[in-house]
Amino acid sequence: MKKLMLIFGVLSLLLFIKPVLGLNTSNSTITTTAVSTLSQDDQEASDESFISEAIDGIKTFYAYTGFANAQSGNILMIVIGIVFIYLGIKFDYEPLLLIPIGTGVIIGNIPFVMGNQTGIYEAGSVLNYLYFGVVKGIYPPLIFLGIGAMTDFSSLIANPKLMLLGAAAQIGVFGTFLGALYLGFNLPEAGAIGIIGGADGPTAIFLSSKLANGVNLLPDGTTVKNLIGPIAIAAYSYMALVPVIQPPLMKLLTNKKERLIKMKPPRAVSQKEKMIFPVAALLLTTFISPSALPLLGMLFFGNLLKESGRTERLAETARTKLIDIVTILLGVTVGASTQADIFITKDSMLIFGLGAISFVIATMGGLLFAKFMNLFLKNDDKINPLIGAAGVSAVPDSARVVHAEGLKADPSNYLLMHAMAPNVAGVIGSAIAAGIILSFLS
Repeated sequence: MKKLMLIFGVLSLLLFIKPVLGLNTSNSTITTTAVSTLSQDDQEASDESFISEAIDGIKTFYAYTGFANAQSGNILMIVIGIVFIYLGIKFDYEPLLLIPIGTGVIIGNIPFVMGNQTGIYEAGSVLNYLYFGVVKGIYPPLIFLGIGAMTDFSSLIANPKLMLLGAAAQIGVFGTFLGALYLGFNLPEAGAIGIIGGADGPTAIFLSSKLANGVNLLPDGTTVKNLIGPIAIAAYSYMALVPVIQPPLMKLLTNKKERLIKMKPPRAVSQKEKMIFPVAALLLTTFISPSALPLLGMLFFGNLLKESGRTERLAETARTKLIDIVTILLGVTVGASTQADIFITKDSMLIFGLGAISFVIATMGGLLFAKFMNLFLKNDDKINPLIGAAGVSAVPDSARVVHAEGLKADPSNYLLMHAMAPNVAGVIGSAIAAGIILSFLS
């Protein structure tokens, strides 16, 4: 056994040292040369395959980038988003709205490959989940809760007749509704578009989510168009442009004498009146327009939190943290819904045109009705017609613009508190109008 193991070991050693000693045969040399040649060919083929695969990989990567999928519409919308951000920062036009919306417009128009759960309209995407609050009308009532918690209704309580100015400004809603019908929109779509005339973004989103959501069916079986994005962008855009649109109309429809009218200071309102008002207003307005309950209910609930004196912590949360969070989500998702392939349409352009006209009509309605009211008021009780422009529900910017225009006419004429009455009345009026439209058209 030992001899066999010795012989096996020697043979193994010889086989190992054979190449070292140069004992290869000619056949083995030929074989080695052939193998070497084949290895070089395989290496060259492998290098070519690697280069080809690398090029294919780069092409595939490029196909998934925004550079490969960008369309002219995407670039246009991104520019619009940048303009929104610029207006919010440079000119302080509703920055809390325009900056989130502008950023959302950019986010929504970054080109992407469909099917990867990226876009806001793709089921299962993160943006689509956030957009759920817009589509289902969740965000607007929460915004109204915050508005109620930060609004002082004292000026309206002290001078209830100014509520008529808020009602008069709603002529813009019904004027826009008729205009949309004339341009060929069906009834639900026209109703959703009409609310732009109230200059109230949350109300516009709430109503369009119910009537023009791309889901509801008409009696003939056709599906209504999804107009939430264009309607919301139009409403918020014109709210931000209040300082640009309203002053020329004020000067056009009032003379210097009217702009110099000084109104009597509003009477002092007791805390008891402030506490009773949200409950009484909730009952009255929702009995008139039950469909507006989500908006009006949250508005007056927020105000009750503020005025009750027992829930300051809840009121503080509603008017700060909660409304800030919802504003961010609402602004970004509404902006992101403006994907170029969906937003850049003839309908969107018509909606923007109608929005501009409706805002002008609403402002004119408030101004002219204020002049009409003065025909029946005594000299001491006459109202400055400028405050009629605050009847649109762009709170509080419209009231601030009225105040600024009043100071230009007379630096000692302070109209802010007077203008807040029709301004908050406009918020209530636009919500009631939305509820009435929803009752008839849903």
